[in-house]
Amino acid sequence: MSSTLFSSLQLGALHLPNRVVMAPMTRCRATPDHTPTPIMALYYADRADGGLLISEGIAPSPNGCGYARIPGLWSEAQVEAWLPVTAAVHAAGGRIAAQLMHTGRVGHPLNMPEGALLLAPSDTQLEGEMYTDAQGPQPYPPARAMTGAEVEAALEEIVQAARNAIRAGFDAVELHGANGYLIDQFLTPSVNQRSDEWGGQGRLRFAIEAARRTAAAIGADRVGIRLSPYGVFSGITPWEGLEADFIELAGELGRLGLAWVHLVDHSAMGSPPVSDSVKDGIREAFGGVVILSGGYDAERAEADLQAGKGALIAFGRPYLANPDLVERLRSGAAQNPPDYATLYTPGEVGYLDYPRL
Repeated sequence: MSSTLFSSLQLGALHLPNRVVMAPMTRCRATPDHTPTPIMALYYADRADGGLLISEGIAPSPNGCGYARIPGLWSEAQVEAWLPVTAAVHAAGGRIAAQLMHTGRVGHPLNMPEGALLLAPSDTQLEGEMYTDAQGPQPYPPARAMTGAEVEAALEEIVQAARNAIRAGFDAVELHGANGYLIDQFLTPSVNQRSDEWGGQGRLRFAIEAARRTAAAIGADRVGIRLSPYGVFSGITPWEGLEADFIELAGELGRLGLAWVHLVDHSAMGSPPVSDSVKDGIREAFGGVVILSGGYDAERAEADLQAGKGALIAFGRPYLANPDLVERLRSGAAQNPPDYATLYTPGEVGYLDYPRL
C-alpha cells in the first residue's frame, strides 16, 4: 500500500506537498515585550519541508498575552518582526499559518503589557501557579468577567490580528480553540457561567463568531481552528453533552467553509482520550479537512490516514528536537530526544542546536 503521509493535498488556498503538519508549540523565544526575534526565522525555516507549519500561539492583543515571552500580532513592530520569519519559511519552500491564541484567564499581569486585563467569560480563578520572568512561579490571579463590550472587543482583536498575520506574510491563520484558552473557556460550562447571549445555550457562539468574522476578513480558505474535546488543560473539565456540543460546533464551522479543523487528543499526556464517536461525528459534521494531533508516530499516522480518520497529521514533540522530521519519518531514522529543560528558556540552546541526520 502506498504511503499517504507523503502524498500532496490541497488545503483551502494552500497546496501541501505532504501530510505532515508541525503542531503549534509555545517556545517563549520572543522579547519580553512580545516581539518576534531573529532566531525564530531560523527555527521555522529549518522545519519548512513539512506540509504546513503552524506557529506557536501568538497573542492577538495585550489582554490575550498571558505567558512570558510569547509573541504577539497586535502592533506594527510585531508585524514587521514577523516578516523575516515568514520570508525565511517561504524561501525554504514552506508554508506557515499563524496560530492566534487569546489566553483569557490563563495568565499573569507580570507577563502582560502594562494596562492589560486578565479577562474571562465569568469571574473565575485557576488553581495552581504560572511562571513569570520577574518573580518566578506565582499563583494565578482571579480573572474578571468580560462585559458584553469586552467580548465584542476580543473578537475584533482576533480579527485584526488575522489581518495583521496576512500582512506579516503568513499563509493562513489557525484560531486556538483548545487547551483551556479563551475560545475553549467560552465553550466550557464550568468556566462560562454567563446568562447573556454568550452563555448557556449560546456557549458556542464566541467560537463561531471568531471563525465567521476571521473568515470574512481574510477568506475562509485561509482559516482553521484547533479544538480539544475532553481536554483538561488549564482547568477545563468535560461536561454532559460535550460530544453533541462539539459536533454541533463542527457543523457550524463547516457551513462557514473553514479550511480545516485541527483535532487534538491529549490522551498521550494524561487527558481522557477523545472517543472515535466524537472524532467521527466532528469529521462528518464539518465535512472538510481534519488535522489529527496527539502522540503520533509514522506508523500510527499512516494507519489513521489510510483509514480516512483525518487528512493531515500534526506532530508536536518530535518536531521540537528534529528539524528534519519529515526525512526521519520517511526513512525510519532514529529521532533526537527533546531537552524538556530548555523548552521555554530564551536563546538558541534547545532551540537551534538539534542536529540533522
